[in-house]
Amino acid sequence: MSYRSLILLPLVAAALVGCKPDNKFQPPPPPEISVAKPLQRQIQPYEVLTGNTVAFNTVDLVARVEGFLSSINYTDGGYVKKGDLLFLIEQTMYQAKVKEAQAELDSAKAQLLNAEAEFTRQETLLRQNVTAQNTYDQAKAKRDSARANVENQEGNLVIAQTNLGYTSVTAPFDGVVTKHLVSVGELVGATTATKLATIVQLNPIYVEFNMSEQDVLSIRDNLKRRLTVEEISKIPLDIGLMDEEGFPHQGFFNYVSPEIDPMTGTILVRGLFNNPNRDLLPGFFARIRVPTALTATADFLIPDRVITEDQAGKYVLVVNKDDVVEQRRVTTGQLLVGGLRVIATGLTADDRVVLTTNGRAVPGGKVVPKETTIAAPPAAATPAATPPAAAPPAAAPPAAPTK
Repeated sequence: MSYRSLILLPLVAAALVGCKPDNKFQPPPPPEISVAKPLQRQIQPYEVLTGNTVAFNTVDLVARVEGFLSSINYTDGGYVKKGDLLFLIEQTMYQAKVKEAQAELDSAKAQLLNAEAEFTRQETLLRQNVTAQNTYDQAKAKRDSARANVENQEGNLVIAQTNLGYTSVTAPFDGVVTKHLVSVGELVGATTATKLATIVQLNPIYVEFNMSEQDVLSIRDNLKRRLTVEEISKIPLDIGLMDEEGFPHQGFFNYVSPEIDPMTGTILVRGLFNNPNRDLLPGFFARIRVPTALTATADFLIPDRVITEDQAGKYVLVVNKDDVVEQRRVTTGQLLVGGLRVIATGLTADDRVVLTTNGRAVPGGKVVPKETTIAAPPAAATPAATPPAAAPPAAAPPAAPTK
């Protein structure tokens, strides 16, 4: 054996001693995920539609008599009370007309008094056969003419007083008045009624929206009967503006059109809302929560973020009794405030819904479920099944003609 072989033998032996068996793959432990049973709540079915706020009353303030504008007695855009003086037209001529009509009436009454006295005298003489029939007839005709003249002068006095009243343009209701369209000293009402400004009533306020024919039929099917006008006015409505979360404004149904528009296939609906702070202005875009039934139903609620959709429809992941993830097809309902979604079909009270959405839960994979609970929705998210105790806003009568 050579010297080189003697050196290599120990090295080979050492290499053989250092060899170990091959490494085997060790699968990672099942991932830990959060699961929770669906919430069960009594939810009144509703639908979210869109519409616009509309002023309860809008009236143009006009000058109905001719004259020079004497004063403007409000601040543009200011809030005024019913009966407040807003514009004053020069009154001198109209006050004189009232005095003239009053004088003519007093004269006519004096003439009537004299004519009645003469008629009474002639009537007595005729019974005594002292006067002729034609004299009596003339006295009677003069009395009747005097009576007619009194009535005519009374009418003239009313006209003169009315025209004098038209020189004061007052607020027909509480509201906000727009900027004035004429200036002090301008001639108004010369040929036609001159528009001076517009007054808008903001409390209460309407919200108008359209419902589709399909929605109407669905609601009728749910109600099983036709509601009276009084019953409709007690159905609550909730609305929210573009920058508001949820539906913080509460009101009631006020009007449902008796016919469906054949051009659009929709029906006009109106709600009435108290607006004491005038937070709602006419023309605002609004989201309206419309109840589709008068009674609540027991529904399951889960976070909307855990619902996934593919070509076959919507589904959620659940963990079965063997801690294996399964795919469960569901039918969804309305989305509530707080991000909770109503599940109409597909879940049971004992299902453990996967809340972890980081991709660690895979259908068919085993997991370590960590039990948790779903936070209950805020009270505003679940509309009451019965109308609130507060009475609906009282609808004011139509505005009287404006002076």
